[in-house]
Amino acid sequence: MDSIIDFCNTRVVLKVGDITKEKADAIVNAANSRLLGGGGVDGAIHRAAGPSLLEECRKIGWCDPGDAVVTGAGNLSARYVIHTVGPVWRGGTKNEQKVLENAYMSSLKRAMEKKAKTVAFPAISTGAYGFPVELAAPTSLCTIRSFLKAHPNVLKEVRIILFNQKILEGFKKAMKDCFP
Repeated sequence: MDSIIDFCNTRVVLKVGDITKEKADAIVNAANSRLLGGGGVDGAIHRAAGPSLLEECRKIGWCDPGDAVVTGAGNLSARYVIHTVGPVWRGGTKNEQKVLENAYMSSLKRAMEKKAKTVAFPAISTGAYGFPVELAAPTSLCTIRSFLKAHPNVLKEVRIILFNQKILEGFKKAMKDCFP
C-alpha cells in the first residue's frame, strides 16, 4: 500500500512500482559515472527510453558521485531524465551518506531548474551499490524534506518508486521520522 504525506504544498508518495512507467515531468536515474547504462534501474531506464538517451549521455560523458545531469527522456512518459550517481557502499567509512544526500539534492535542484512539477526517484544506491535501506531511506527522505522546506511550492509531487514491498516498509518507517 502506498504511503502519502503533504509537506510544504508538495505531495510525497512512496510506492512499489516500475519507474520507467511513471508519468512525471522528470524521472531520476540511478546512473553510473560514465552515464552509459548498466544494470538495475539504470539499465531499465536506458532500455525503455531507447537509443536517443544513450546518445545524449555520451555527449555529456561523465557525472561525479553526488552530482546530477539532465537529458531528454526518449520514449519514456517523462520530459526529462535526471541522471545522478549515488555512492557505492563501503561500510560507511567513505562519506557515503553525504554523497547520497548530494545525489538527492542535486537531482531536486536540476528538477527545479527545468521547472519540473513532478519528480519520480528510485531508491538511489540501494541495489547493486549496496547502500543499506535502513540508512538510505532516512537519508533520502530527510534530504527531500530539507529541499522542500527551503523551496516551498516549487514541486507539486515527489515520488519514490521502490523495487519491492520490503524496501517500501523501510522507507515508510523513515518517513515517520523525517516527516513527523
